[in-house]
Amino acid sequence: MPHSTDVAEHILRRLGPVPAMKLQKLVYYSQAWSLVWDDPLVDDEIQAWANGPVAPELYDRHRGQYIVSTVGGTPSKLDQAALETIESVVEFYGDKSSQWLSELTHSESPWREARRDLPPGAPSNAVITHAAMAEYYGAL
Repeated sequence: MPHSTDVAEHILRRLGPVPAMKLQKLVYYSQAWSLVWDDPLVDDEIQAWANGPVAPELYDRHRGQYIVSTVGGTPSKLDQAALETIESVVEFYGDKSSQWLSELTHSESPWREARRDLPPGAPSNAVITHAAMAEYYGAL
């Protein structure tokens, strides 16, 4: 199964360099919508960090970078269904700012429920479950 780095590398090849926060949110939405339309896109965990959903494996590849141009992923691991999902996500969310995407994830139940009662800005490595994503986005 592909990893978040493979999805991110495809997004970067499609959009060019983007802020790290935006890249993380586009990977998150790619996973979320894939769970609604097909199957899990990646097998990495996505956690409910203070600034929104983050795939730690992907974060490890771009740590310290504000603008990310490559993460060393292998987009050739993505099948046609995955590519179609990512393309739909990029078309819908790709022109949005990092801050807009972060605020959107903060307003949605998968991130909020994973963080439970943590105060804003508090660190967390709580996992946003596939079930929570599929249930929430499937109902939209």
